[in-house]
Amino acid sequence: MSNSSLICYTKISPNKTVCTGKVNDTISIHCMAGQLSVETCGNLFAKSSRQASSNYGIGPDGRIALYVEEKDRSWCTSNRANDMRAITIEVASDAKQPCAVKDAAYKALIELVTDICKRNGIKKLVWSTNKSDRMNHKNGCNMTVHRDYAAKACPGDYLYNRMGEIAATVNAKLGAAEETPAPQTPDKPVSGTGVQPYTVKVTAKVLNVRKGPGTNYGIVTQIKKGEVYTIVEEAVNGSTKWGHLKSGAGWISLAYTQKR
Repeated sequence: MSNSSLICYTKISPNKTVCTGKVNDTISIHCMAGQLSVETCGNLFAKSSRQASSNYGIGPDGRIALYVEEKDRSWCTSNRANDMRAITIEVASDAKQPCAVKDAAYKALIELVTDICKRNGIKKLVWSTNKSDRMNHKNGCNMTVHRDYAAKACPGDYLYNRMGEIAATVNAKLGAAEETPAPQTPDKPVSGTGVQPYTVKVTAKVLNVRKGPGTNYGIVTQIKKGEVYTIVEEAVNGSTKWGHLKSGAGWISLAYTQKR
């Protein structure tokens, strides 16, 4: 079993379980709760008293490190069964919620996860906002988070709220976008406000269409850069404005569109 060729630093942690025949079919993304370099994180995991590690680490500058080889189990999610099937990744982040991640680290995360999927035969990432689905790998779910197994905020709200986006972006790189289930009629949000219909052009490479106006709603399909859609309703969730598609397929974040 190989490791990623994207790594630029290696410091193997003693906090691991040497395995034989480990099958990696799950991705677990964590936050460091600190904007730590890959060297600093590696030094922490090098301490046996720490009793913790991850397979990979990503610094705020986007550099990628290897701490535990993919063939071995890292001690990362407070759950042996999950760690025995997951590739775990620590990403440098702010120390306080929402534990924001720098752009360079986020971009490196997308590239690393894509590489992991390709080498391990993971044809499509599936994220669920349902904890039971994640913990029990129901409905094809193969993404888990630390907060599923322990009373922790990890991976922070910044990354947690982007797991669906991460899956969609990686799937587009894997060529799995066409496997997305057909759109279903979404539950109509009560917070929407009707507007005079207008059109928008998608500016993101891949944009999720969700059942409701927020990243906590499930993804029903994806649309692509350059495509034009008509918006008939708007809603605001936090600081983000969302638009309801005229087709009824769902809602999109208007932050990744340009009004025409």
